[in-house]
Amino acid sequence: METNLKSILNGGEFIIRETQAADIFIPEEFDEEAKMIGEMCDDFLEKEVTPHLTRIDSMKEPGLMPSLLDKAAELGLLATGIPEQYGGFGKGFTTTMFMTEKLGAGHSFAVAFAAHTGIGTLPLLYFGTDDQKNKYLPLLASGKWKASYCLTEPGSGSDALAAKSTAVADADGKNYLLNGQKIWITNGGFANLFTVFAQLDGQFTAFLVEANSPGISLGEEEHKMGIKGSSTRAVFFQDVKLPRGNLLGEAGKGHVIAFNILNIGRLKLAAAALGAAKRACTSAIRYASEREQFGKAIASFGAIKAKLAEQAIQCYVLDSAAYRVSHDVQVKEKELLAGGKSFAAALLGGAEEYAIEAAILKVLGSEVLDYVVDEGVQIFGGNGYSADYPMDRAYRDSRINRIFEGTNEINRLLTIDMIFKRALRGRLNILGAATAVQGELMSIPSFAEESDGSLFFAEKLAVAKFKKAILLVAGAAAQTLKKDLQYEQELMMNVADMLIWTYAAESVLLRTEKLAGIIGKEACHIRIDMVRVYVFDTADRIHKAGKDAINAFSEGDMQTMLLMGIKRFSKVDQVNTRTLRRNVADTLIREGQYCF
Repeated sequence: METNLKSILNGGEFIIRETQAADIFIPEEFDEEAKMIGEMCDDFLEKEVTPHLTRIDSMKEPGLMPSLLDKAAELGLLATGIPEQYGGFGKGFTTTMFMTEKLGAGHSFAVAFAAHTGIGTLPLLYFGTDDQKNKYLPLLASGKWKASYCLTEPGSGSDALAAKSTAVADADGKNYLLNGQKIWITNGGFANLFTVFAQLDGQFTAFLVEANSPGISLGEEEHKMGIKGSSTRAVFFQDVKLPRGNLLGEAGKGHVIAFNILNIGRLKLAAAALGAAKRACTSAIRYASEREQFGKAIASFGAIKAKLAEQAIQCYVLDSAAYRVSHDVQVKEKELLAGGKSFAAALLGGAEEYAIEAAILKVLGSEVLDYVVDEGVQIFGGNGYSADYPMDRAYRDSRINRIFEGTNEINRLLTIDMIFKRALRGRLNILGAATAVQGELMSIPSFAEESDGSLFFAEKLAVAKFKKAILLVAGAAAQTLKKDLQYEQELMMNVADMLIWTYAAESVLLRTEKLAGIIGKEACHIRIDMVRVYVFDTADRIHKAGKDAINAFSEGDMQTMLLMGIKRFSKVDQVNTRTLRRNVADTLIREGQYCF
């Protein structure tokens, strides 16, 4: 799993630089230890979670979810990413992503697990003092204590920094008095340790708060559309006395903690969504193979095959992108450690470097899962709408992911905002690349790019064009609108979509190219079909989003030129997607499960 540090692109650079297949990590490269962890997670869900999903969702047994976390702790699943000195196993980021994927199929349990090991534990791990880590991390790693994260308030959701909770130093200056309210707090009903954000002298600041502190009270469990078994409660703080040593990080730097933790949370959400999507895909395949209508299994009908194939293609694409970026994060961490950074600073640096990709993966992961479960309901037909079949719960539980960790709208806007900020700071030469693309429009296009005979020659050419399409639209919009671009959210979301699809298309192409080089083209022929379908479909999506963006800010000769450009940069060779999708579906049906 080691990769040449100099080969890894910095965050966002995929837009302007080509990545080589040899330089990415693919899931097929997981070592035996990681595979054993994955099998342990599968076994845990099979024995401890899946048989009890109705009990978990009923919320009639208050200690049930904590007991499941205790059982996970006994297997070491809560300690995987925590350093050994604090009672953990010190595994790398890619391994923890794999574990999150596997447990992501656990519905409400997956949410409780992710809240504890992710946003609940990571603020302490990344920003805590030695005393704080020594005191709390062993408790969290062992599962003796459970963690929760208190950010959202009634008046501050996406605008987290508008929080009204306050912390004020008391008369003798030894403690803070915390007052306020937090809502939608996952694990709120049983957590022992809260990370709480409040205004300290008007500055957004984080604190570690023990749940048994006097002055803390809880609201009733929320009644939710999905993830019903996940404890979600309001938490109230009334003159809660906090020792000064419980301030987390630096006063006034709470935003640094919140935003960096969200970067990791977004990647972990994508991994969990991937695990859930693969399970839903398998459920759809098995049902379609067993359900008969008109004297044959519905899996034999073209309309159903198209759905099964597209579910699998979307899963395979997400899988490819998730482990591409997770390994980039891990390599960046090692690079920073080698450069003398502390453990915590290296972890933070890796997350911050790939914040753009994290936002992309959050959107991609949540929307792939939504697509898969929605089509799953359709494949199940009337039974898909029945609570006695698995798609009902999968459908309801999926929907929160487009809101968790920043809404998908916020993440799309953040993607563009971060790219332009890095460009202004000289970290990304986006403007220079955009100018070059505009110059290319004035030249005579080459309509006959001669293939060099390599695998994916046409698809690589297409992805390169998609990047030019992004640069064309984003560059022209920035030049035309300047500071007003920030107010054109529809346009920014168009460009964000183009980025997401391009990153996904490049990721699945690179993964399959690398795998074909290892096991041969013939062994990868179905995966190759999947790549060709996805790239072909992406071209149409790029064209539509680019056109919509161009029409939003240009007119006259400029508009005509840009529309000609977007048409040129989204033109690809024709592909018989029906036949390729049938090839994919036939493989899925033969295997009886998602198998890529």
